[in-house]
Amino acid sequence: MGEKIAAILDNTKKVIIGKEHVTKLMLTALLADGHVLLEDVPGTGKTRLAKALSASMGLEFGRIQFTPDMLPADITGLHIYNRQTNEFELKKGPVFTNILLADEINRATPRTQAGLLECMEERQVTIDGDTLSLELPFFVVATENPVETAGTFPLPEAQLDRFLMKLSMGLPTKEEEVQILETYRSGDPMTKLEAVVSGEEILEMKNQAAQVYVHPALEEYMVDLVAATRSSAKTVMGVSPRGTLALMRAARAWAYLEGRNYVVPDDVKAVAAPVLAHRLVLSYGQNRYRDAVKLIEEILNSVAVPTEDFSL
Repeated sequence: MGEKIAAILDNTKKVIIGKEHVTKLMLTALLADGHVLLEDVPGTGKTRLAKALSASMGLEFGRIQFTPDMLPADITGLHIYNRQTNEFELKKGPVFTNILLADEINRATPRTQAGLLECMEERQVTIDGDTLSLELPFFVVATENPVETAGTFPLPEAQLDRFLMKLSMGLPTKEEEVQILETYRSGDPMTKLEAVVSGEEILEMKNQAAQVYVHPALEEYMVDLVAATRSSAKTVMGVSPRGTLALMRAARAWAYLEGRNYVVPDDVKAVAAPVLAHRLVLSYGQNRYRDAVKLIEEILNSVAVPTEDFSL
């Protein structure tokens, strides 16, 4: 599957310039059966990245533009009475897709935000008492604008914990922005993007990533990292056991993308900040996410790294 992974990454480069690391982390989250929260200012390519991944994998793409007046039924769907048949018919919501872009999720009310919880965690939707399974793979990419806070509802800790990773696209360098102009000068490359893998192949990749071997010493290493977040004087609340499991899943998927069937410490380090930082509740007076990332980096530098043979 190594050539397929390379094909996905190369395909997205045709549309997204200079964000190979973020793209790889997004693919890691997908293969780890998780979801991603993208926080960045408008215009940095969040929507295009989600669309490019969807097109590269031949998956169905759906989008929800969150607004304060949106209701949970606008996400999941509802039964509508058909006067011709005298029956209620299900009108499915946009959540019935493979890759769902939840755009500006923090503009919706907490009740509507919670409407995504069952979809993200259980891969199913309950509408008027009927439970419907979502088509796999199902991957949520939620976005939020960290600058504009008027009329927004910050995501509660319980929902933040449902996202495997929190990522930021960041602004391009001068060279990258020049390349963006050259790439889009003659038209939109997104219209020419073709699938390089199928949904079935993605599901097979997910199964293979889940089988990547994790040495017991590395399991202890990950537990030590998480324990350090709980004992730190800078935190009010550290990472939960769900976060520890998320770290292992992400490390497995990253190792798989690196072409190995076993995890090494560098895999854990590569995904630690995106997986753990948004799960921390820091002491009063600190910038929540930026300081959380710094704290994870400090912990990675202070916790002893095992040196065993990690292969099977």
